[in-house]
Amino acid sequence: MPWMKRSLTILLFLLVPSLIALGVSQAQPSFDVLIQNARVMDGSGNPWQRADIGIRGGAIAAVGRLSGATARTRIDAADRTVAPGFIDVHSHAAEGITRPALRQAQPLIAQGITTIVANPDGGGPVDLAAQRRQIESGGTGPNIALLIGHGRVRSAVIGGANRAPTAEELDRMRALVRTAMEEGAFGLSSGLFYTPGSYAKTEEVIELTKVAAQYGGLYTSHIRDEGDYSIGVVAAVQEVIRIAEEARTIGIVSHAKALGPDNWGLARAITRRIATARARGVQVFTDQYPYEASSTSLGAALLPDGVPAPTADQLANVETLTADARAVVERAERVATDNLRRRGGPAAILIAHYRPDPTLEGKSLEQIATEKKQPPVRTALELIARQSPSIVSFNMAEDDIAEIMRQPYTMTSSDGGLVAMGEGKPHPRNYGTFARKLQRYVRERETITLEQAIRSMTSLPAAVFGMKDRGVIREGAAADIVIFDPAKIVERSTYVEPHQLAEGMAYVFVNGEAVIADGKFTAALPGKVLRRQ
Repeated sequence: MPWMKRSLTILLFLLVPSLIALGVSQAQPSFDVLIQNARVMDGSGNPWQRADIGIRGGAIAAVGRLSGATARTRIDAADRTVAPGFIDVHSHAAEGITRPALRQAQPLIAQGITTIVANPDGGGPVDLAAQRRQIESGGTGPNIALLIGHGRVRSAVIGGANRAPTAEELDRMRALVRTAMEEGAFGLSSGLFYTPGSYAKTEEVIELTKVAAQYGGLYTSHIRDEGDYSIGVVAAVQEVIRIAEEARTIGIVSHAKALGPDNWGLARAITRRIATARARGVQVFTDQYPYEASSTSLGAALLPDGVPAPTADQLANVETLTADARAVVERAERVATDNLRRRGGPAAILIAHYRPDPTLEGKSLEQIATEKKQPPVRTALELIARQSPSIVSFNMAEDDIAEIMRQPYTMTSSDGGLVAMGEGKPHPRNYGTFARKLQRYVRERETITLEQAIRSMTSLPAAVFGMKDRGVIREGAAADIVIFDPAKIVERSTYVEPHQLAEGMAYVFVNGEAVIADGKFTAALPGKVLRRQ
């Protein structure tokens, strides 16, 4: 009937808007956390874009215009930068993160670090499964990716012997690397400057790297020589290139530098070698901490490659020693004198941590020698004889730092660890690496742009290490996110007063959970021990 058709038409006309409104209401997304009014820098190196970010279930669920969305927690970014959480690709923090007071790793979180790569320089345990259980048993603030250390593998099989492994021993070393890779290791690390790694020939390292490569793992190295101790820094970089090329995997020159005044200016030779290798298809990268000072032990700095250190008794009674014992002292003095000069002299070395006498911490070797009224080398050998102290060594040139930093293949790293507040005078990189790069080299000196710096801390390391769901802001990625005002990032840690947290992070999320909220630490321990997929 015509009147019925007219009535149905009117009814539909009245109902459709309500149905549409109901459908829109039901389609509105709901999130655990909604970040709005953000300048999103996605980690790729591209300029920021204005967008909102929705987090759900520990992952980024949406990126875009989300004004109609609902959320349990809303954060107004207020035009601050929102970026992926920072990845520290060379960290010693796993050695301290199992201590209850350090599990949240606040010195790292305060810099925006949400993931670290542990067991560098050929170190760490051989049993990664046990290490994983130890870390996971008490929780952790940041995520942790594990490497298997060449030096520890070598020690487990042939101890401290200065020789090549037998065929059977090399097979056992391969088996240990294979087991670690099956446990989810991200690759093989080496410390070819340190014993026992320095005893290994290049061919040995290639064979073990090939095992890691079979599982998609990479090779990262504290190279055999960062200055002119033995083969020279350029040849040592070339060794990494050879290992990566022959093992057909990624090679990383760890904490790249040209160490010592004799080698200043060689950064250009290093970057040219790497550029040439990359042009022919070798995957070579570097990581770097933005400081003019390095840190190691006094013994490693002055008596490398197994040069025996004299005992305290030998040093105190040189005149009455046998000829053989006196030869040990004389050789140590000769080697240490040369290496002290390489490091820039006694004024360039600060004692960072020395348990036998904490009053020496923060003093230079020159100051201590003056107080003792004896030559700096004798002072150094006496310290080593009691217990080799950790040191901070001023030995890099700013032009070299900038040259390496500008390269598109350079990632950011700290080479730092975790220590209790007030424990020694450690290198400020433990507290300030990422903040320093953003403050000094982006904001103050304009060595690189903010976009370049963020890429070096996020998507580049994630891509190099195969962390496919981290280091980027995109739907489906893990919600490791930092919110900050670039103008307010400040490194507070100094060489004199290192135990000071970086400032400027408004929010830091790890796996979708806030570890810093509105500038304050939470109690959360949302980090995971990651596995190489």
